[in-house]
Amino acid sequence: MPLQTVFKETQEKMHKAAEAVDRDFNTLRTGRASLALVDNVQVGAYGAKMPLKQLATVSTPDSRTILIQPFDRNQMHAIEKAIMAANIGLTPNNDGKAVRLNIPPLTEERRRELVKLAKKMAEEGRIAVRNIRRHSNEQIKQTEKHHEITEDDRDKATHKVQELTDKFIKEIDELLTRKEKEIMEV
Repeated sequence: MPLQTVFKETQEKMHKAAEAVDRDFNTLRTGRASLALVDNVQVGAYGAKMPLKQLATVSTPDSRTILIQPFDRNQMHAIEKAIMAANIGLTPNNDGKAVRLNIPPLTEERRRELVKLAKKMAEEGRIAVRNIRRHSNEQIKQTEKHHEITEDDRDKATHKVQELTDKFIKEIDELLTRKEKEIMEV
């Protein structure tokens, strides 16, 4: 396998790992309303499970409220039920026209728990990046074993893979720092 292909695949996989960490961070509830909290809500409507965004307009009118306005008011109950089932820790309030999710301020203890959870998610991302590095280094060694590259090429290639690893671990650490700051913000 050509080294350029190994580098390209390694970079793509590491980028996806960092994106996965960022997506996981978006599911963490901070003290502020975020549409990402309801991204994974699936509503049983019209005989099928559908994403909430296909059934309603979702917005944040202020920093403490998520407003869900169904296109079809007959789906209000199904949307409420789906939000409760999604277990996002918020209780829907139905006023007949829209469903509101009020985001209560977080306690200091809950903030610390969320920071711990964010650190765990970041560590899982770092582990994924290191596993990708290990796999790439194995591919490079196999290429050398088949006499397609020299020892010097192998050393340069593993060094480049290490540079990619460092870059993406740093990116994950930066995401974590930003998320910690967001969680601890009162």
